[in-house]
Formats: sequence, structure tokens, C-alpha cells
Amino acid sequence: MKNTALTHIHESLGAKMLPFAGFNMPILYEGVNAEHETVRNAVGVFDVSHMGEFLLTGPNALALIQKVTSNDAATLTIGRAQYSCLPNADGGIVDDLLVYKMKEEQYLLVVNASNIDKDWEWISSHNDLGVDMKNLSDDYSLLAIQGPKAVEAMQALTSVDLASIAYYHFEVSDFAGIENVIISATGYTGSGGFEIYCKNDEVEQIWNKVFEAGTSFGIKPIGLAARDTLRLEMGFCLYGNDINDTTSPLEAGLGWITKFNKDFVNAANLKEQKEKGVSRKLVAFEMQERAVPRHDYEIVNAEGTVIGIVTSGTMSPSMNKGIGLGYVTTENSTVDNDIFIRIRKNDVPAKVVKLPFYKK
Repeated sequence: MKNTALTHIHESLGAKMLPFAGFNMPILYEGVNAEHETVRNAVGVFDVSHMGEFLLTGPNALALIQKVTSNDAATLTIGRAQYSCLPNADGGIVDDLLVYKMKEEQYLLVVNASNIDKDWEWISSHNDLGVDMKNLSDDYSLLAIQGPKAVEAMQALTSVDLASIAYYHFEVSDFAGIENVIISATGYTGSGGFEIYCKNDEVEQIWNKVFEAGTSFGIKPIGLAARDTLRLEMGFCLYGNDINDTTSPLEAGLGWITKFNKDFVNAANLKEQKEKGVSRKLVAFEMQERAVPRHDYEIVNAEGTVIGIVTSGTMSPSMNKGIGLGYVTTENSTVDNDIFIRIRKNDVPAKVVKLPFYKK
């Protein structure tokens, strides 16, 4: 079990710690609903240092990224980030990731903690282009400072105008007395804010100064349980739940990050899939009665025939109703379609809805 550089702080704050992706991570502090509301209404801080970071450098760095990712990284300029995925050879997804253009001929890839080794091996296996690859995952920490008061609360800690960092853009600058920190706006909560990438020996100073600066704004530490309810209210996919090695990006509603103006791993098969259509789709649904859908619950139609499966579900803290994501047959995927979630032998009514669930 790995620890982050802040594990001792989480333990001292009384966090409930549990294994997650091979790391000892804070899941809860005071409770999911309270932490969720802190991020929706004020500002909260997540330690997400378990995430992986790969640095790709060299004249062929872009060519390698173009080959292994589905999105078009050629559109990136320095200071911009992009959401993408790594398609596998069978039509599924190795991982979803962020691609940051740091400099000309240098890119930072941010990958999921559970997939660090798998992703490294996958990208390396396609690196016949002489690209210099460095796995920085064990050396870097990552804080997500999220919520509508994040910018105002943190502005005193940096010379950068935080409000000017647009969504999916970033700056490399000073923050909390540390130089060369990546400050990015690629949030996973839908409530604004930004992420801080720094070295492990810098993160405790940053954490302490962040909490000093945020005191009058009601800042609190937030666990991974609330991160899951926040991302689900926005309909953001979670690898291992909503996407995996067997789900196609087109089935998952990720056609917008699957660009066929370039060649990439399995592009021909995915293009054919786009032209012919898919047999199942990832949909969002709301429960029509008070009930909580859970991962792997069956989705059925009015006749009781199984038409799909729930991939993520919760009782939404913001909306106080059961919400979820799941794959259903394409003919059952249209918005407003009535479906049923099988919960302990009861078929509970639900309705397919548009994302996001939570609207400010």
C-alpha cells in the first residue's frame, strides 16, 4: 500500500482511510453530504496525489500522442490541456487521461492511479519514435482545490490571475511560496476551481498555506467519496465503472474526443463503428421513486427484460434523488425513455435524462 506525501495529515485530521488503487487514501472526513455541499457552495481540497504523470519529450512526442490517443492533440497550444482516451486494439479503452502541452515538443500525460503501470506499458509499446518518456508519478503530488470560492480564496497565494485561467487551460507559476507549480483548470466536480501539481517535498507547505488562505471562506478537506458524488452529478465517466477495456468510446458518449482526421490505435474499427452505429449506449437516468441505484444493478424494460446494467449510481446530495449512469440497448437510450432498475427483485421506475444531472 502506497501513501501520499500528505497521508499523515489526513490521519491527524481523523479521515477515514481506505485502500484505493493501491494507495492509502482519505475517503471521508465529516461525511459525504457535508463535504459535497462544501464543494458545491464554498471551497474544498482533495488530495489526488495517487494520479499518475508521464512526461513525453522530443521532436516525435506529438506523433506518439497522436498514435495512442483518440483526441487530436495537434490542436493544443502551450498552456492548454485536453481530455482524451487511449483506445485498445479490441475497441475498448485502456484509460482516459489528460494531455497537457507544456512546451514545444513536451507534453504531460495525467492518468488514473489504478492504470499507471498498464498505461506506461501500453504507451511504451508504441514508442518506436524515440520519444523520451519519464514516469514522474512517484515524485509529484496533486491537489484539487474545488468550489465557487476557490479563485477568491486562493488569489493571495499567487501572482497569476486565477480568474483568467480558462477551463482546460493552465499556467506554470508561483503558488504558496513555491516556484514552477502547474496551476490548471480541468476540474472533475463541476463547481469550478483548479488543480495544483507540485513535487512531493513541496506539497505540505502548499497544503498548509491553502488552508490558511481559505479559512474565512469555509475551506475544508474533502474525501474521495464526495469526489465520486460530485463527478456523477456532472455525468463525468469514472474509469473502471463507466468505461473500461471492453467499452468503446463511442458507446460511452465520448465521440467528441474521438477524432478521425488522424490515424490512431484501432481508428479504422472505431470509424466503422461510428458509421454503422453501436448496439448499446451509456445513458444518464433519474429514479422516479425514492431509491438508490448501485453499480452492477440490472436495467430492465417494462416487460422485465434485461436491457442493460448500471455502471455508477448514488443518492444525489444536491438533488436528493437517485441518479445513475448505465449501458442500455440503443433503442432504449433516447432521452425521456422509461426504464426500470432492478433493486432486490423490485423493478423501480427511472427515466433517461440529459446530462448534467446537476445544473447550477
